[in-house]
Amino acid sequence: MAEADAAGEMGPITTLLNRASAGDPEASDALLRALYVELRELAARHLSRERRGHTLQPTAVVNEVFLRLFGNEVRAWDSRAHFFGAAATAVRRVLVDHARARGRLKRGGGSGPVVLDQVAASAGDDRSVDVMALDEALERLTEIAPEQARVVELRFFAGLTVEETGRVLDRSPASIARDWRFAKLWLHRELGMGAG
Repeated sequence: MAEADAAGEMGPITTLLNRASAGDPEASDALLRALYVELRELAARHLSRERRGHTLQPTAVVNEVFLRLFGNEVRAWDSRAHFFGAAATAVRRVLVDHARARGRLKRGGGSGPVVLDQVAASAGDDRSVDVMALDEALERLTEIAPEQARVVELRFFAGLTVEETGRVLDRSPASIARDWRFAKLWLHRELGMGAG
């Protein structure tokens, strides 16, 4: 991440995001090139946990995320972290929509397992959940603890760090870490995985 963007100041990514949001086609092209690698790595990480032979590819996820983020609406982005906050929601929707479509095509064809603790630095933890089950659980968590649900979405679906999540939500890293721990425990219990 560029130093200026990391500090929450106007950096090159933020400038490109704002110009692209205002309809500047050159900025959109430059932004796509600048963020493509990061978004593709994020998509590849999520898709690596899918069953073998799944049909959704990282490039397709990135393209769909960009369409959802830059479709017909004009949006302004405060920073790289703000953009990836919105990207988290878009990635979640793309993965869930794909899992639902696949499930309709083949009974029981829902999403493969995903590792809930992928960003939690708990090496060796192989607990996993179905992306559709996680989405449904996050909907329930949103009803009782919306801030914690948003932390999960940002950390899991966008791969943001605790610090980046704090910047997106304008909260301290300590409160983000606390919400992340709470949400993981709640989701593990809700998804029948134990408190782990």
